Amino acid sequence: MTLLQIENLIVSYGVQRVIKGISFSVAEGEFAALVGPNGHGKTTVLRAISGLVRAQSGGLHLAGRDITRLRPDRIVAEGVVHVPQGDLLFPGMSVLDNLRMGAYLPAAAAQESQRLEEVFSLLPKLRDRQQQIASTLSGGERRMVGIGRGLMAGGQILMLDEPSLGLAPIVIDQIYELVQTLARSGRTILVVEENAVRIADMADRMHLLDNGEITWSGSGQAFLSSPDIIATYLGG
Repeated sequence: MTLLQIENLIVSYGVQRVIKGISFSVAEGEFAALVGPNGHGKTTVLRAISGLVRAQSGGLHLAGRDITRLRPDRIVAEGVVHVPQGDLLFPGMSVLDNLRMGAYLPAAAAQESQRLEEVFSLLPKLRDRQQQIASTLSGGERRMVGIGRGLMAGGQILMLDEPSLGLAPIVIDQIYELVQTLARSGRTILVVEENAVRIADMADRMHLLDNGEITWSGSGQAFLSSPDIIATYLGG
């Protein structure tokens, strides 16, 4: 069943059209990836879905409900959880308080204790660091807090924007091990990732965004085995 449907989405910044009428969907329980060169609109797509930028035209539907014109807080309440690029933590607050900020809506707050235990089970290092001030964490630990805060919100779909950005290879492995665990649990995930090779072995479906347009969609294995994609996108 389709959970998230994007139809003919157009987004502009001033006179510059960044997203040029794209359409794609994410099925319930699917691990989908939006890949493509840096600066070609991937982050803008996530920001449009979560209401942080407004669609100039087109439609966004979650579980059949039109969320195109809803405020960002209402879109979160509908079930869209967006973990943005970079850390964006509250640097002067503890790990625990940062996590609790993800459960600020009433429905999430009612399950705060249960979800906190789930986050600590998935990310045991955060249990040990829960009283530590966020600004003193390593880059990988901050990224884990950001994802954990997203999990605290619950929701129907988890959107991750470049979760591997700027991290050491060993930490990237840890982050994507977590993402795979979440995917195997049945959670619906949409990941933006510049490193298509890394994500291709994991994703159920991939969408290539090039210059604001979807130029290819298919499975991760089909992506890697396509001569045209390898030649033009991966440079091989």
